[in-house]
Amino acid sequence: MSTGINYKDAKSIHYFTVTDLEGEPISLRKYEGHICIIVNVASQCGMARKNFEELNELHQEYAETKGLKILAFPCNQFMDTEPGDSCSMKQYIKLKNLKFDIFEKIDVNGSRGSPLWKYLKRKKRGSFGSFIKWNFTKFIVDADGQPVERFGPCTSPKEMVKSLEKYW
Repeated sequence: MSTGINYKDAKSIHYFTVTDLEGEPISLRKYEGHICIIVNVASQCGMARKNFEELNELHQEYAETKGLKILAFPCNQFMDTEPGDSCSMKQYIKLKNLKFDIFEKIDVNGSRGSPLWKYLKRKKRGSFGSFIKWNFTKFIVDADGQPVERFGPCTSPKEMVKSLEKYW
């Protein structure tokens, strides 16, 4: 669950604190100066294999050379596609050899929605409104912590490279 200031008062993602899979708070100030992809993920979703593989490839290709950071947030709000807890998520990460940052499971919509995700949706609305419609909705956040682009679930992570290049 994200903590920190009210999402309406935030000036960037760097104002938020989120929780990692160990239950530890992580200030997103850690990502200042980095281009980030923030994505809601679900290991049991039919789109999981391709998205996780491509996110991992982007991390491997651009984390060192361009400073790209990928922040993934498991979410079970869509057809029970992320039913597990942090322990099962850690097992999945190890099994799939995922190298990017994955945080505690959150809600992206509704009254219990993560303040970070409320902020992202407020700054970058989707085609059909501010809500997240499915797993693997992706936001590009610039080095100043501003959400600059939003991509729907059907956009593969590799298709985002041209957009990412504008911010490096």
